[in-house]
Amino acid sequence: MVVFYGVAIFWRSYRVWKVTGVYPYRLSAREYQRDDVHELVSRLFRLTLAGVAFVVLVYSFALLVYVYFAPFTWLQTPFASVAGLYLLAVALIWVLVAQRHMGDSWRIGIDTEHISPLITHGVFEWSRNPIFLGMRVLLIGLFLVIPTALTLALWWLGDVLMQVQVYLEEEHLARQHGTAYEAYRQRVRRWI
Repeated sequence: MVVFYGVAIFWRSYRVWKVTGVYPYRLSAREYQRDDVHELVSRLFRLTLAGVAFVVLVYSFALLVYVYFAPFTWLQTPFASVAGLYLLAVALIWVLVAQRHMGDSWRIGIDTEHISPLITHGVFEWSRNPIFLGMRVLLIGLFLVIPTALTLALWWLGDVLMQVQVYLEEEHLARQHGTAYEAYRQRVRRWI
């Protein structure tokens, strides 16, 4: 998780900002001052990211507190842990590849200030939302490694938020790219 947050979020954000001068983090309250749906999704995304970091820190450094997360002991098996670690690794690689293909157009949230090109190459030829797909897999992997009621709730909340965010981004891309986006949407599936 440290690698995911460090490389896929912080380093990538810093790199895009340094190269383009555009700050890619678009989930702040100032972005959506007049839009209740965007603001709610933005707040819940930040809560989910913080919740995941909190769970991983507690699991790593405070196992005595971990029992209060209502662990599913029946799922705490070597097979589930290995499967979860595998999914975490695959998700990280998938997200990093998708970000690479997206290049300097990468954002966290919807950027209404800057027009970026429609990315349709690389993994975007198979999925219109490969970064969100990777994040969905990441949450499943996290749940398998740390099977608790809290990680289950974070997985479900994160998944619902990504579904809503995809719809919001599709509306934005349709407005921004018109028929080019519609043709892309007809050609490539939403997830895979």
